[in-house]
Amino acid sequence: MSKADQYLQAGTRDNTRRSYRAAVEHFEVTWGGFLPATGDGIVRYLAEYADKHTISTLKQRLAALAQWHITQGFPDPTKTPTVRQMIKGIRALHPAQEKQATPLLLQHLEQAVQWLEQDAEQAAARQDLAAVLRSRRDMALVLIGFWRGFRGDELSRLQVENTQAQAEVGITFYLPHSKGDRQHRGTTFRTPALKKLCPVQAYINWITVAGIAQGPVFRKLNRWGQLADDGLNANSLIPLLRRIFNRAGVSGDLYTSHSLRRGFATWAAANGWDIKALMTYVGWKDMKSAMRYIDTTDSFGELAMGRSVAALPRAARLPLTENAEDAAHKRPDELPSDRGAT
Repeated sequence: MSKADQYLQAGTRDNTRRSYRAAVEHFEVTWGGFLPATGDGIVRYLAEYADKHTISTLKQRLAALAQWHITQGFPDPTKTPTVRQMIKGIRALHPAQEKQATPLLLQHLEQAVQWLEQDAEQAAARQDLAAVLRSRRDMALVLIGFWRGFRGDELSRLQVENTQAQAEVGITFYLPHSKGDRQHRGTTFRTPALKKLCPVQAYINWITVAGIAQGPVFRKLNRWGQLADDGLNANSLIPLLRRIFNRAGVSGDLYTSHSLRRGFATWAAANGWDIKALMTYVGWKDMKSAMRYIDTTDSFGELAMGRSVAALPRAARLPLTENAEDAAHKRPDELPSDRGAT
């Protein structure tokens, strides 16, 4: 690979490259299409899979095919009027509600953390280092993932050398790139120490017992307590989180790694955060993306039947994220201390 190709490849996320390759292969090999394609060919392809795949999957494949044609110097056949009309027709004849992750409930987060804390203490008493490490890692994972609203991919890429934590003050994470950072400028994320369910103390406890000074924050751990050098794979987080919640007596099958992000957004909206502050803190660039994560049933207050999904004493006003170049304003505050620290 030439030096120029290396830079060009670095400009595209690994997940995007993999999904685009798979989409082009599906068009050519699975369906038997020819490249470069025509608008009519794209229409026939869409017709074949209109009732087999979701509209989001079909649009992702169109994006991949468009990218292939552009990079190869051919006209983009996915932008023809007939293709656009085809997409509208598929939406009309095959309407489908977009699948969303179930937001993690605060009481379930607290239940899991209490169980992990107890498990860590019991493991320490019997000098079971592997169990101590696992509990401390898992506690840091769920608390950071929730309060910071990280995606699974972002959790898996956190590096110790790019993380600064100070007990009873706060924690700062730096990611060189993320899904919302299209220009790869790097983004700094800040979260304060909390009086309970504290992500800062959970991180410090994990790093201390694991003895990690550099490299991935969250790593694989074998049965003998040996840590891997590489980080957890983002695809492994769903079964890991479900195991954590199931062991804590919570129905873990409800949740995915995105449940942490959506759970925080739902909690924040229910506790008085305005949408712009929430977008800045989490890192959303457009209103539509943010609204997908928020459960609006909490807006009905006391008239709503049942307990709020984000039930917790009033809001924590957390500092906002800030771009590596443009610092945002902060909103420091903390959770009320109606219970002891975990």
